[in-house]
Amino acid sequence: MSVLIVGSVALDHVKTPAEEKENLLGGSASYASVAASFFYPVNFVGIVGTDFPVEHRQFLASRLINLEGLQVVEGKTFRWSGEYLDNMNYRETLSVELNVFQNFTPTLPPSYRSSPYVLLGNIAPTLQRHVLDQIDSPRFVIADTMNLWIETSRKELLELLKCVNMLILNESEARLLTGSANLITAGRLIRALGPQFVIINKGEHGSLLFGENAFFSCPAYPLEEIRDPTGAGDSFAGGLIGYLASIIAEKSDAITFDQLRSAVVYGTLLASFNVESFSIERLRVLTHTDIEKRYHLFRLISS
Repeated sequence: MSVLIVGSVALDHVKTPAEEKENLLGGSASYASVAASFFYPVNFVGIVGTDFPVEHRQFLASRLINLEGLQVVEGKTFRWSGEYLDNMNYRETLSVELNVFQNFTPTLPPSYRSSPYVLLGNIAPTLQRHVLDQIDSPRFVIADTMNLWIETSRKELLELLKCVNMLILNESEARLLTGSANLITAGRLIRALGPQFVIINKGEHGSLLFGENAFFSCPAYPLEEIRDPTGAGDSFAGGLIGYLASIIAEKSDAITFDQLRSAVVYGTLLASFNVESFSIERLRVLTHTDIEKRYHLFRLISS
């Protein structure tokens, strides 16, 4: 049994006030899969070109990540370039080259189709639904989205929301989707669209988890230095679904709000480690001991 994660794979060029790096492993599927792999095996779905560095592929394969669903086609890998401003809360996208990602149609290997836990990364709602149509009775499905799809594919997104268990989005996306400036109201309105659970991420101010007559506000882990925020949201989502799968894998009962609370905390911790270095470099050397130490410290300072 594995977590199925589908999304983008990219080569990033990132500039911060202190440093600039090129040809970094990026993309929603990359960050989420590495984060999830700390807790549970991953079935990876994405697309790269023939220029994709072999060392990136080798690293992913060295984790509990099955790359059978990674498509390698003639051409160049999706490339993204961005620059962060001084406070690291805002970034400017400098360039986007979709390349082979422009024609990405996720096709699941037969061994993936029984995956009980699914994370639909930030791709078009039609592609997210295409993935779901290939899966046999998934137990828990999380979808991510962004402003672009809310603005250009609202009808398809609303149809997708009827088919997922949880939606993750940030505060500006929640306001855009619902028209409500109040995030508590926005969470309630999004739940009414279909998903049983909703998470609204607020960056350095943590996240909000909404369920039926249940609410949890999780603070962000306090950090003195942030080197690269890229992939924080994807690491959060990957850590969340990986941890959730690990604690319910042997249980037949319905997934509870308390289990999701714990998963949100672990997702928060994975995101906090991710931003401590560029790309997945901090996650590359992260250990389970590191995670548990930070978990116990987080509980202590949050109580």
